[in-house]
Amino acid sequence: MHSTSKVTPFFTLGYTALISIFLSKKMGCIVVALKHQLPKHNKDQNEKKHNTMKKIAILIMTVALSISALADEGMWIPMLLGRNEAAMQKAGMHISAKDIYDVNNACLKDAVLLFGSGCTGEFVSDEGLVLTNHHCGYSFIVRHSTVEHDYLTNGFWAMTRSQEIPCPGLSVTRLVRMEDVTAQVLEGVKSSTGESEREAIVAQNIKAISERAVAGTHYKAVIKPFYYGNQYFMYINEVFTDVRLVGAPPSNIGKFGGDTDNWMWPRHTGDFSMFRVYAGADNKPADYSPDNKPYRPLKSLEISLKGVEEGDFTFVFGYPGTTQRYVTHDQVDLAANMENPVRIDLRTIRLNHYNAAMAQSPALRLKYASRVANIANGWKKWQGETQGIERLHGVEQKREQEAAFRRWAAGKPQYSDVLNEMEANYSRLKNISLEWTYFNEAVMASDFMNRAYKLWNATSAAADEQTMDKLTEQLLDEGKKYYTDFDVHSPIDEAIFVETMMYMYKAGYAPYLLVKEMGPEAYLHKVYAKSALNDPKKYEKLLRTPASKRQAAIEKDPGVALLVKAYNRSYSQDKRATYTSARKNINSLMRDYIHGLMAMYPDSNFFPDANLTLRVTYGHVQGFKPKDAVYYTPYSTIEGIMEKEDPDIYDYRVEPRLKELYKKKDYGRYANKQGEMPVAFIATNHTTGGNSGSPVLNADGQLIGINFDRCWEGTMSDLLFDPNYCRNISLDIRYCLFIIDKYAGAGHLVQEMKIVE
Repeated sequence: MHSTSKVTPFFTLGYTALISIFLSKKMGCIVVALKHQLPKHNKDQNEKKHNTMKKIAILIMTVALSISALADEGMWIPMLLGRNEAAMQKAGMHISAKDIYDVNNACLKDAVLLFGSGCTGEFVSDEGLVLTNHHCGYSFIVRHSTVEHDYLTNGFWAMTRSQEIPCPGLSVTRLVRMEDVTAQVLEGVKSSTGESEREAIVAQNIKAISERAVAGTHYKAVIKPFYYGNQYFMYINEVFTDVRLVGAPPSNIGKFGGDTDNWMWPRHTGDFSMFRVYAGADNKPADYSPDNKPYRPLKSLEISLKGVEEGDFTFVFGYPGTTQRYVTHDQVDLAANMENPVRIDLRTIRLNHYNAAMAQSPALRLKYASRVANIANGWKKWQGETQGIERLHGVEQKREQEAAFRRWAAGKPQYSDVLNEMEANYSRLKNISLEWTYFNEAVMASDFMNRAYKLWNATSAAADEQTMDKLTEQLLDEGKKYYTDFDVHSPIDEAIFVETMMYMYKAGYAPYLLVKEMGPEAYLHKVYAKSALNDPKKYEKLLRTPASKRQAAIEKDPGVALLVKAYNRSYSQDKRATYTSARKNINSLMRDYIHGLMAMYPDSNFFPDANLTLRVTYGHVQGFKPKDAVYYTPYSTIEGIMEKEDPDIYDYRVEPRLKELYKKKDYGRYANKQGEMPVAFIATNHTTGGNSGSPVLNADGQLIGINFDRCWEGTMSDLLFDPNYCRNISLDIRYCLFIIDKYAGAGHLVQEMKIVE
């Protein structure tokens, strides 16, 4: 299943001769050349031939991408990395697979952490010092910031251990070991077992295996499916909860370029923050205590100042979140042509209002900064993803792969109907999925509707009056904080509420907004004005209604009543049942489809989709050509920061201290051979969300960068990987150290680290 022999890509071997065409000429040239060969006298015949040529071009692209992805694509399981070792060493790696993952000895995996619930971090000192991205630590930096002590704007540096700030709610997780538990998890599952029964057996087995694995220890066990349930791995983890903020650059460094530069190259963002992990006297995880000591990790990373050159081998070690590399054309079509356009439009509405508000005052900027960052991240990613799928003819490419599978599967009962059933199930859920996209991005766009949902959902779940009273007190406490932090009856929130709901109405998904008394827009303004949710006194009075009548009173509130109408239409019992049934069938069919692909190409080394488990991906430092006559070099420098400077735009203001160091060229030992101050670099490593903060390592396993983004042109890599465009973006570790040392004057932190000149 995981042979290291050459991968046979997803195409029929009869098309192999076409490869030489692609290798000798660029794809665009082939299409143009074929088009120009068409005779001019027969338009219909020309069109027919052109369509044929387009299909051939798509086929060639499918073939070529499958082949060229061999060297770059893949998120590999550390425990099985021995199967990739020869390929990695041939690509330039100097260390062994055991240097990366070894259950019996300290190795690189002991320095890599799941940071929070969706990022990666790494130990960079023997005293528990952790590096991750600025955007990974962002919410905690914001949480500790006030107008008087604005760490988000001005940065924060703990000059002593006593100044390090505890971060309740933040945890980091270290992988102790992993184990293939497929046989144990699937014990009792037969080929005749139905899907619901299979799920029950698997869940029961997972619970028993997990409990046995960590009995009598402080470890925690997680078992996750791979290849849609064809394989299962158990992860034994050590979770630390005493994590403290140590350092963060000002936003004009840590988030330089803001949402405008997000996902883009060239990049000039100092996207890092620093934390420290504390443990009890026994060096084991412990709840926060002033008596805790810095954790002594089994391994911390060496840091290289040698830098990178184009062509250098690199690998990323981290926790990628989600990919869908093996899905069929239906899922690609759903994302690119149905859901993404709606998401983009509705988030544009929200961003326009929040950005306008943030430009008005520092207080509003702090209030909405974290929210805008979260909204904008997906908004921009989906734009690049859609364009990438269109550029690669992604839907057609998937169809070609499926056609090859159909030919192979003919006469094989286990696989012959898989794709037909897949299409039938997607036809059942596509419109429902789109309606849910509208609900999530329109109905739930405003604070107003979010509060309505939270109130209704919490109180309607109360089983008795005592539970209702307890929930009520919690809601009142939360309300006090909300009404302190956010404007009551906010014109910003009202505008977002009205515009997003009207967008949904015009698309035909909110018929409940058409009322007899007035038009839908006037009705929305009236609902917002009349609801108790926008008045703290009315809100408290509503929640003080006698328990026996409280739920009815809550559901009569105009805001809650509208929310309930929207929810009951979008998430009706019939729709939920249909969607759940179709998704369950698709997941089961995907398990058979993947199994079939593995049988179809038995010599292939299939990597499993990302699922927030520790992975290794490798490639090379390499520029790329995003469009005609443009070539991006693989690294950026401080020169680009000065070129982008604009005092009138918050995201492009340059800190005076940074300008001073630039003018003096005072880069210390962090400059490259040319005397430049490198900022970021790109490489062909296959990354996704969750890889934020991941260490980028050189051929010797030394830290050279911190992964923080992907190039916009390659964000379709969760679905389709194109090595010509897919690039991960990393902060050059030399710029990180330069900011800590020369800019912030926190050289004591650098002194903790193991620096290799």
